[in-house]
Amino acid sequence: MKKSPVRTIVAIGIGAALFFVLGRFVAIPSPVPNTNISLQYGLLAFMAAIYGPIAGCLIGLIGHALIDFSYGWGIWWSWVIASACFGFLIGLVAKRVNLADGEFGKKDILRFNLFQLVSHVIAWGLIAPVLDIVIYAEPANKVFVQGLVGGIANIVTTAIVGTLLCVAYAAAKPKKGSLKEEK
Repeated sequence: MKKSPVRTIVAIGIGAALFFVLGRFVAIPSPVPNTNISLQYGLLAFMAAIYGPIAGCLIGLIGHALIDFSYGWGIWWSWVIASACFGFLIGLVAKRVNLADGEFGKKDILRFNLFQLVSHVIAWGLIAPVLDIVIYAEPANKVFVQGLVGGIANIVTTAIVGTLLCVAYAAAKPKKGSLKEEK
């Protein structure tokens, strides 16, 4: 089934808005300064799995930029770029999960969670801390601790929220070949 560009653009707008609301108003503070336990990455992984890497990238980019802007400290581009990269990466690899066909079995759950784990490790273990050092001259020990705590929290919340969203979505879709033409 070919995806409509209009549907994808609408999904980006809705996804970015939901990402913002979850990140701004449902964030749980962690013991590490400026690092929250975030539920929005489960939503981002789910949306990227359905709408692909470009939508995932833009949802993460726009949603995270809006969150930072709303706090008034300015946009922290290193983490915004990491969110965009996470959305892009999970959108690339999630094509191997059969959500569009209404299937999301144990193998798909395992595959989805392996993809999200690797994508989070790249985003929060590499991209965000390195960009913090390069762009903002932040101390390496500080930003790698923030990346580690944020990454672990995001992996756990994506495993729960993202998996539940994918299971619910797949359950609501007709299974491929389940509809028969009446004669």
